Amino acid sequence: MVNYLLYRLSQVIALNLPEKIGYKIAAFFSSVYYIFAFSDRKIVKENLRAIFPQKTDQEIRRIRLRVFKNFAKYLVNFFRFQELDGRYIKKNVRIENRCFLDQALSKGRGVVILSAHLGNWELGGAVLANMGYPFYVVALPHKNKKVDNFFNYQRESKGMKVVPLGKAARVCLNALKENKIVGLVGDRAFIEKDIIIDFFGRPAYFPKGPAAFALKTGAAIVPAFTLRNEDDSFTLRIERPLEFNFSDKENDNLAWVIKKYKIIFEDYIRRYPDQWCMFRRFWIA
Repeated sequence: MVNYLLYRLSQVIALNLPEKIGYKIAAFFSSVYYIFAFSDRKIVKENLRAIFPQKTDQEIRRIRLRVFKNFAKYLVNFFRFQELDGRYIKKNVRIENRCFLDQALSKGRGVVILSAHLGNWELGGAVLANMGYPFYVVALPHKNKKVDNFFNYQRESKGMKVVPLGKAARVCLNALKENKIVGLVGDRAFIEKDIIIDFFGRPAYFPKGPAAFALKTGAAIVPAFTLRNEDDSFTLRIERPLEFNFSDKENDNLAWVIKKYKIIFEDYIRRYPDQWCMFRRFWIA
């Protein structure tokens, strides 16, 4: 209940202040939280150290602080979804390579839009849904029902169809067969049956879902990332659809497909480490 009230209060504040003022307030509170968030600080530091073993502690600390601030700004945008319309998108979001998405949809087998917890992944889905694309998004349900309803309402109010993680397989397969878009984040595994992949030179669990959906339906996997620019505008960058050559062994296929897009993840996270909002231990060892 406390979290729900905090989210609603934050939303009221975000909606009743100019966006730039909201960013400043969020940055201030993120700095205060940073001081006391011992566990989160440690985890983010360990994750950044795995990516940049050559950087000094001071460099890692600077990046880590920006991670906290960027996540706070991400929440401001999420709380302000009511203000997200075509005019806002035209003013604040630059869309690159939309042709790649249309090219993938033209094949009629659906598209898996694959992103990471990088930049503002929620905003990217809302932008595409606002543009008229039939967009399904898989979300991990929150333990608190009111919090879960709040987050899902924010998404669905922008035209996204929310699919709870536990019911994702059937709904997503049907959506892809109808040539719709399924949005997934591919940098967080939730179940023990996920697959171990080398990531930045160390083993980590990756979810099988994106690759499994593509293998099952023939849907294209299109990596896309909504990145925050220096002026707090955004760039929604859509990458070229991934191409596959399949063998007869399903597990080999899964690993092969995941390795194709994990290379793209590594590249983006390396370039935008302060926008990778990963507050859990990512690597196995």
